[in-house]
Amino acid sequence: MPEQHDPLFRPLTLGSLPLPNRIVMPPMTRSRASQPGDVPNALMAEYYAQRASAGLIVSEGTWISPLGKGYAWTPGIHTPAQVDGWRLVTDAVHAAGGTIFAQLWHVGRLSHASLLGGQPPVSSSAIQAEGVNVFVAEADGKPGFVQASMPRALSVEEIRAVVDDYRQAAGNAVAAGFDGVELHAANGYLVNQFIDSNANDRGDQYGGSLENRLRFLGEVARALVQGVGGDAKRVGVRLAPLTTLNGCVDADPETTYLAAAKLLGEIGVGYIHIAEADWDDAPHMPLDFKQRLRAAFPGILIYAGKYDGARAREALDAGWADMIAFGRPFVANPDLPARLRQGAPLAAHDRDTLFGGGAHGLTDYPALQAA
Repeated sequence: MPEQHDPLFRPLTLGSLPLPNRIVMPPMTRSRASQPGDVPNALMAEYYAQRASAGLIVSEGTWISPLGKGYAWTPGIHTPAQVDGWRLVTDAVHAAGGTIFAQLWHVGRLSHASLLGGQPPVSSSAIQAEGVNVFVAEADGKPGFVQASMPRALSVEEIRAVVDDYRQAAGNAVAAGFDGVELHAANGYLVNQFIDSNANDRGDQYGGSLENRLRFLGEVARALVQGVGGDAKRVGVRLAPLTTLNGCVDADPETTYLAAAKLLGEIGVGYIHIAEADWDDAPHMPLDFKQRLRAAFPGILIYAGKYDGARAREALDAGWADMIAFGRPFVANPDLPARLRQGAPLAAHDRDTLFGGGAHGLTDYPALQAA
């Protein structure tokens, strides 16, 4: 297909940021941060720079405060050393011509006391995420999975402090050279634990009615806009309307997430990043729902969920998506946009090297010419 007619390679403007194509590298946890301190490093900088031909990179989830951490060896954006480490990454991506947002992450109840200095995780409510495992470092230094600990409910005063943590994290991301930030409000993490009805049994202004369950999302999104300096287009939000991942389920997800999209449109955020459920026998996201999200939200809509080149082009041509995120394909195909442009075969990734380790399985996948 001639490039000027290929919807994947039509340029796009996100606020004041010119993006060369519609291909997004979405957040993917790789657990390579340096220890102690969970500090981003030169290896991570090389990994992201290799993939800078994406129209937009969103970093792996990076936790905003010590109680926001849920998995071993994941990077934070909380300490000066972490901010300095992320600057290595953003400098490398920018030198390679890329644009990168930081995904800001608070896992809430999806953590374990061993990761939190012995403290219980925090959540909207004292409801355990049954059957959900989190990734910890065993005594021998190897990764292992354990049941998430029983959480305690945040007080209203503590909720306000968490909103401040998000504001500070957005400021830290700007200081680290990121072009913007994405709020992780999906996949059962803290913001999702307020939104979804079965994870929130609060009786105060943060629970019960839909308006109350969306209150935390709105407060955090506004805090991020303040944290990045007032430009709402440099804030994106990831939502997962139909996912039941990590134990979050909503009684009426279409109503809930259309209201969330409308709220985020009023705040003026630059994009919503929709994570479609993408496991075998996952709930299907109806086309009608996607079209109603398009009508509810005036900004850029990004979709992720097992897209290939053909499905991505169909979505862009249909108009309910503006950009498409390709997660797993970016692991083993650092030059994924070039491969999609040419219709070239995609390399398969090694599942055993996804989490933890060093360069093997992170930066040693060859580009097409080298392969």
